[in-house]
Formats: sequence, structure tokens, C-alpha cells
Amino acid sequence: MSQKTENLLVRISKSEKEGFELAAVLAGISLSSWVRERLRLTAIRELEGAGQRVPFVPDIPLGGFNDRK
Repeated sequence: MSQKTENLLVRISKSEKEGFELAAVLAGISLSSWVRERLRLTAIRELEGAGQRVPFVPDIPLGGFNDRK
């Protein structure tokens, strides 16, 4: 994964934060990782659904093993 150099400030309610923290604990990951994972999955679903490229997902070369030189 690429180096994380950007910040995203999001205002949420106290109860939302509590719920997110509980979900992160259940998942066994930090709150930051939990939020980033969920945002990435949602962005992939929405962008691909709209036929758009997902900037943080690398292109996969087509053709399989026989195309390697």
C-alpha cells in the first residue's frame, strides 16, 4: 500500500464515533484502518458501478501467464 500522507477530517456525532470504535474493536483493527477499509470498499463499489476507474486500485494486465515475456 502507498504511503499515507493525506488527512481527511470528518465531523461525526459522539454516538457515531462510539459505534465505529466498537465495530473496529470487533474487527480487531484500529479505528483509522476500519474507516479507511470501509471507505475504500464503498468507493470501489460506487466508482466501478458508474464505469469509472478507481484511482487507488492498480490495473490488472489481461492475458494470463502466456503473455509474459
